[in-house]
Amino acid sequence: MESPTQGMSLPDHPRTPVLRPTCQHPTSSLCFPNATSLSKGSEEEAMKWWLRSLVANHAKLRPFSGSAGFSTKGLQLDGVKNIVAIASGKGGVGKSTTAVNLAVALAKKCQLKVGVLDADVYGPSVPTMMNLHGEPEVTEDRKIVPFQNYGVKCMSIGFLVPKDSPLVWRGPMVASALEKLSRGVDWGNLDILVVDMPPGTGDTQITISQRLQLTGVLIVTTPQDVALIDARRGVTMFSKVEVPILGIIENMSCFKCPNCGHPSYIFGNGGARKTADEMCLDYLGEIPLEVDIVKASDEGVPLVVSAPDSSVTKGYNDLAQKLVDKIGKLANEQLRPEISL
Repeated sequence: MESPTQGMSLPDHPRTPVLRPTCQHPTSSLCFPNATSLSKGSEEEAMKWWLRSLVANHAKLRPFSGSAGFSTKGLQLDGVKNIVAIASGKGGVGKSTTAVNLAVALAKKCQLKVGVLDADVYGPSVPTMMNLHGEPEVTEDRKIVPFQNYGVKCMSIGFLVPKDSPLVWRGPMVASALEKLSRGVDWGNLDILVVDMPPGTGDTQITISQRLQLTGVLIVTTPQDVALIDARRGVTMFSKVEVPILGIIENMSCFKCPNCGHPSYIFGNGGARKTADEMCLDYLGEIPLEVDIVKASDEGVPLVVSAPDSSVTKGYNDLAQKLVDKIGKLANEQLRPEISL
């Protein structure tokens, strides 16, 4: 049966932006040396210079400053209707795997225009998981052209650094790099931009929350208590910066035996559902753990592509549909007029 969302286009999300500190230095254009003297023929070389200098830690990346007052302008990305962050309080819960497979499911199952921003600067996984490599091209107006695979546009710092090279950057440099990797990219028209967040509740999470108008955040966790404790911290942090919590997804809910399909609850059972109930959040389902997902991630072929009939793929397709429904519901609620008596 055809999906009810096939061919649909999500509405612009009308969430009223929270007052955010205005960056003292505008970021609508990228910073190049002697930019005013560049000819059109040298603009691409200037962009490549910036990319190389950014990675080499020589670019003059500037921290954000709240000293210039507050503004609600400039939080949206041109052409992007909805921005959904995929977050977790703890690493190792399968957040990047969820982000990639969810994005492909949204593109293929729901027929939406989708992009992925890899915001995990210190541990970028999207290039490997999406089988994308090389240095990105630039447009004439100095925008980075995102790579594309499986119907999803992708941008990551991993395209700009050697595979084994660590990034030894402090928070302000990370914030400036993320600003350019989001606003300095030619995303085109997207229904949803999926942001693969790093684990924790630190600089990157605050930067993304304050510099982009997020439609909401999806919290990924595993069933065991040690992951659920940090998931609660993540929920609390995003609530404090007034980002809607779209729901909780339980990853690695059980291990499916490749021979008989028998489920083994190696990380516990039902922890994410219980946490969602206790925090009055939507529980959006569970994704089982299968042997094939490891191979698929390493080979750069998302499981929703390599194994379309698997239980994991069914879980991601269901999650994609629930996410679309949730975004539409939020949009309708916030368009509803308030009546004062």
